[in-house]
Amino acid sequence: MLDRDQLETFAAVIEESSFEKAAAVLNVTRGAVSQRVKALEESLSSVLVIREKPVVPTAAGEVLLRHVKALRLLEDAALAQLMPKESNRTSVPIAIAVNADSLATWFPRILWPLLLRRRVAIEIVTDDQDHTLGRLARGEVIGCISTEQRSATGFVAEALGAMEYRCYATPGFAEQHFRGGLSVQAALTAPAVLFNRKDSLHDDFLERVFGFRVDRYTRHYLPAPNALLEGVLSGVGYGLVPTVQARQFADLGQLVDLAPAMPVLVMLYWHHWEVEPPLSQEITGLIVEEARRSLVAHEPQL
Repeated sequence: MLDRDQLETFAAVIEESSFEKAAAVLNVTRGAVSQRVKALEESLSSVLVIREKPVVPTAAGEVLLRHVKALRLLEDAALAQLMPKESNRTSVPIAIAVNADSLATWFPRILWPLLLRRRVAIEIVTDDQDHTLGRLARGEVIGCISTEQRSATGFVAEALGAMEYRCYATPGFAEQHFRGGLSVQAALTAPAVLFNRKDSLHDDFLERVFGFRVDRYTRHYLPAPNALLEGVLSGVGYGLVPTVQARQFADLGQLVDLAPAMPVLVMLYWHHWEVEPPLSQEITGLIVEEARRSLVAHEPQL
């Protein structure tokens, strides 16, 4: 049987990315932390952590980290049944990876009710939807929203629906830069507003419009959905914005769709453990239900 103190110490080291910070969180010495992790590694005959800065788990460590997180959730479920009226029970920590556009639009509609009725300490990790899956594999989160359709061994990917984006600009910007329509020359000279350097959505959109890759264009990076929208609304550039986020401004005539016949649909999937503790099951149910109300019904491409 695995030692629970050793398991929690190992998890703290990975969650804090440091032996020293884990010692401070656990209120023990750095030496005690190192001894517990070493003893755990010896009991499993496996190296669990890569002792660099920051500390990261090995492949075996990723498996064990997921085990610790599942143990915490199972313990919380058992205590909730055994002591339903206990008000001093510690909140169970959970982390979920959510793409920034979902967090800025539909995801809060499940987040606030969950926090109001369940004793959880939640961490929402934001990333581009193409890059959240690695966090689940590493054991950093109990689930993630991703564009990846295929699930890894031990995980399930549930289709949520598609986030619809449209290419918007202010009327003044469109008149100045796209008077003759969305042309290659205009796209090369007009500044575009992108989320960050990981964001390939704009590149993919231009390739779809013109039939070939367009790379050398001016771009601004505003790594927050509201900031990106504000950038487009202020006229500093044009860009792809979730339709649900921009609709009110388009209805008021403050934004125009530069390619009304070419909306971009990004299929999203909820990846989670194949065998889920009760709280994880509840979260999965809430996410799937709200996503299917809020996103565009869209068949995934096989």
